[in-house]
Amino acid sequence: MSRRLMSIWFPRLASETSLRTRPVEGPFALIHRSANADHLHCLNPLAERHGLRRGMSLADARAICPDLATRPADLVAEARSLTTLRRWAGRYAPMVAVSGSDGLIADITGVAHLFGGEAEVRGDLHARLAQAGLSVTSAIAGSLGAAHALARHGGGIIAEGALQAGIEHLPVSALRIEHATAEALARVGLARIGDLIAQPRAPLARRFGIALIQRLDQILGHQPEPVSADPDPPHFGVRMTLPDPIGLTSDVMAGLARLLDRLCTTLALHRRGARRLRLELRRVDRGTVQVEIGLARAMRDPARILALFAKGVEEINAGFGIDALRLFAAITEPMAPEQIGHGAQVKTEDALADLVSRLGNRIGFDRVLRLAPADSLIPERSFQMVSAAWSEPVAAPPWSGPPRPITLFPPEPVTQVSGHPPARFRWRRMRLTTLRAQGPERIAPEWWFDDPAWRSGLRDYWRIETQEGPRLWLFHTPQTPSWCVQGEFA
Repeated sequence: MSRRLMSIWFPRLASETSLRTRPVEGPFALIHRSANADHLHCLNPLAERHGLRRGMSLADARAICPDLATRPADLVAEARSLTTLRRWAGRYAPMVAVSGSDGLIADITGVAHLFGGEAEVRGDLHARLAQAGLSVTSAIAGSLGAAHALARHGGGIIAEGALQAGIEHLPVSALRIEHATAEALARVGLARIGDLIAQPRAPLARRFGIALIQRLDQILGHQPEPVSADPDPPHFGVRMTLPDPIGLTSDVMAGLARLLDRLCTTLALHRRGARRLRLELRRVDRGTVQVEIGLARAMRDPARILALFAKGVEEINAGFGIDALRLFAAITEPMAPEQIGHGAQVKTEDALADLVSRLGNRIGFDRVLRLAPADSLIPERSFQMVSAAWSEPVAAPPWSGPPRPITLFPPEPVTQVSGHPPARFRWRRMRLTTLRAQGPERIAPEWWFDDPAWRSGLRDYWRIETQEGPRLWLFHTPQTPSWCVQGEFA
């Protein structure tokens, strides 16, 4: 059985996808910035009729068509649309791969007869895509290179055994070679692929490079090109349709438990854990209610996840009943295999993660913080506040210097100081008498930071134990003599 490949080209995929959400009357183009200038990335047919073309600078396009409407190109959304079309095109072939940024290639070997022939395959493809509002050109040939070239130059079908005759009239630029090579070939009179086929290979390779010969062999089918489709990313979503509506919290939780068992099995199969899950509940009036939770660490234990959904499920409005449930893991992370279920013991870090998850879902994960050590000798910069959900606990580095207070606060001045270190002083409306003093510990400011609090210069820190009870951390600034309290020991 001869190999048959179908190339599908979407000449205006990006612009048509953008216009589906926000239509524009008149000439329209998506722009992309490169080399410090904006260029036209994709146009609609009306802009092409004004003489605009892809790759033209935006300034030249404005001069030709002042009424041109533009938007920034979204390359990520364009790739996502092409991936969706690749999955849809699986109805025509078991193997469909992405070809560039605006095309697909499908291996339809032994499939065309299911549709009535190759012409019927193309006809059904064009009719369905036209109904979706997408422009498309397709071609079927015995080699990937020939199908790719013909799809971008009018489309059609090259019958078996007529491959060379079907591509001779195409320009040499259809060989997928560099633009400079195509121009060099045109200057010496080799403008069509048929002109190249008649030339001896050795002189062509010496003058234009071996890449030209390779592309020529590929389009003629002498050098095969496999159609290798990337595997679809795993989809971590499950759903359940109910024969009768439900409305009780216990019924919803029971259905959710079944969905979690299936979802966690899929996560374990791919060695991943969920970080954010969304439960969608469809009501009989076609309304949708959502309950979304976040997790402090990757997790795939159904029992622990189910408990985090309890509060959100209790607050939903079931209306006249719920007839469908859908559970989706929006964010996942790699997770090594581990023992879960009733026989597994809850680790200390797991219990802490559950606590952070409960607090985060109630007040927001950005408000659940933990202290992390920082590489600085300045007291107020020796630690930093980080999100507990997106960080791991870090042990403090070994410290061999003088002890640090358990509580730090902004420096508070003391008054009525007598002696050095102070024997008596007043702080927070309290008269304190020094019982024991240890120090000084001199800390110099970090000159590479402009910290207004340290512009007074270096500080001499003292550990003061008072007769009244407070054990304070005082410092003295020799440059501008004054005393302040910055911390308190336990």
